[in-house]
Amino acid sequence: MHPAFPPLALAGRVLLALIFVLAGINKIGTISATVAYMASHGIPLAGALVYGAIALELGGGLMLMAGLYTRWVAAALFFYTLALAVIFHAYWLAPAAQVRVQHGYFFEHLSMMGGMLFVVAFGAGPLSLDAWLHPAAGDKAPEWA
Repeated sequence: MHPAFPPLALAGRVLLALIFVLAGINKIGTISATVAYMASHGIPLAGALVYGAIALELGGGLMLMAGLYTRWVAAALFFYTLALAVIFHAYWLAPAAQVRVQHGYFFEHLSMMGGMLFVVAFGAGPLSLDAWLHPAAGDKAPEWA
């Protein structure tokens, strides 16, 4: 392995997770506004689900940064981001004045999902808690790679 790869994998995980960590922190300070926004998009039980969103964004984001249960967390964030894209940024249903903005948000979410799939496929890399806790599996590429 090239010596630049481990720090690059770490930097990639941190940058990929940063948006989720910041969103989770933001939701903590704006719970009532977030619940109202979720409810306006037809999310049932928004008052309870907001705490799940905070836990996944903040907790999952920090776990991704640290490289802990990385593939599982990346898979969860993939599906979460897919749901966000379809529910909150369905540009094909947006009013004409909002189509362009929602289109951009939708494809930003798809890009994040691509990053999550990369992490699911290739793991956290050697500079991770996964590699430290499970040295036999932490840095190995999957057998199908």
